[in-house]
Amino acid sequence: MRAPGFWYRRPGLISALLAPLAVVWKFGHRRRMRKPGYRAAIPVICIGNLTVGGTGKTPVTIAIIQMLMAMGVAPVALSRGYGGQLRGPLQVDPATHTASDTGDEPLLLSAFAPTWISADRAAAARALEAGTAALSPDMIIMDDGHQNPDLVKDVSMIVIDAETGFGNGRVLPSGPLREPVAGGLERADLAIVIGRAAARAAFLADADLKVPFVEAELLPLETGIDWAGQKVVAFAGIGRPEKFFATLRDLGADIVATHGFGDHAEFGREILTRMAAEARAANAQLVTTEKDAVRLPDAFRREVITLPVRAHFIDDAPLRQVLDRVLG
Repeated sequence: MRAPGFWYRRPGLISALLAPLAVVWKFGHRRRMRKPGYRAAIPVICIGNLTVGGTGKTPVTIAIIQMLMAMGVAPVALSRGYGGQLRGPLQVDPATHTASDTGDEPLLLSAFAPTWISADRAAAARALEAGTAALSPDMIIMDDGHQNPDLVKDVSMIVIDAETGFGNGRVLPSGPLREPVAGGLERADLAIVIGRAAARAAFLADADLKVPFVEAELLPLETGIDWAGQKVVAFAGIGRPEKFFATLRDLGADIVATHGFGDHAEFGREILTRMAAEARAANAQLVTTEKDAVRLPDAFRREVITLPVRAHFIDDAPLRQVLDRVLG
């Protein structure tokens, strides 16, 4: 599903008409958040957001996992497994599981750290506490879950896309917010504002975060490919495909065509065949994101180049202070 355009404009008629449903959503959220959560013996860091759609949360999660590993910590990633048919709790095995089993984000995260999925986060924490000879984590990194009370968080971080911010400031379905901004920020220990420098500056000038924050940007990983002048047909099924296309343009790629899909979109044989034919006709290369690549059939994946991006923190001191507090 692509986010409706009115979510990111000044509230108008459509938002007003949907306001009664937003009231119901907020009531359900408040009721859900009163549920007592399970306190795990293993520290829990949650990396979530306040809006639906992509904010750069997965690259941030990967960056924090790598930071913890460099500090000698053994983290395990925990995800709900959105888009997958398995409910867990179970450990993701990239050798046997597919994105249709576990969801695309857990499959991607499993390349960086042991990753578990579970519709019941507390059940997964209990399983991890039991430990095995092969897996005894020092910390649980919960990918998403700021609005999930099942597992008590030791630290909650929220990722904010500086270009879209909080949209029109309205709660679903009147706007993109999963909950009112004030309440979401109140439960956060750190905000990670991600985007280009100008977008970050504009957002921070307007927003009153009232919470420590760190700035970050998504940078393409050096792969040895010279993108300058390279003809490409780019496709992405992420929260905002335009961010991926802009990255390719910044690298100098000659974009023949772009195809944007909804977040976690399934790529059917027909659309894949059509895009492959389009690329061949233009003597161009098919290019997509890491998250999209794990959803592709193995045979088709060989025709596509993946352009990975990584979160780069401008000044990670506030982040390290939060992590140090958890590590003791």
